[in-house]
Amino acid sequence: QVQLVESGGGFVQPGGSLRLSCAASGLAFIDRTLNWYRQAPGKERDFVASISAGGGHVDVADSVKGRFTISRDNSKHVGWLQMNSLKPEDTAVYYCNQGAWWGKGTLVTVSS
Repeated sequence: QVQLVESGGGFVQPGGSLRLSCAASGLAFIDRTLNWYRQAPGKERDFVASISAGGGHVDVADSVKGRFTISRDNSKHVGWLQMNSLKPEDTAVYYCNQGAWWGKGTLVTVSS
């Protein structure tokens, strides 16, 4: 079993940066792909990025490619989503996910 807790969200102006963290408990963290999703108000939850268990394979949604970077440290049971050049359309609740487990999300608001 895995428990996931996101942090690092907040308010930022367009062009700014934030680094989201996903702290995991449970031994299964190191064996599973880590995903980030986001859900904007009134919209469906969308895939943002994923990183394989060993960190060797990364996928990033086209909408954030070149601006967001996903990483993880299995020794610390932590994953990160570095978000640069943020745009108002990046405003959403961001969730980390492994398999059937989801965190409760952290809100990112990008506005001038």
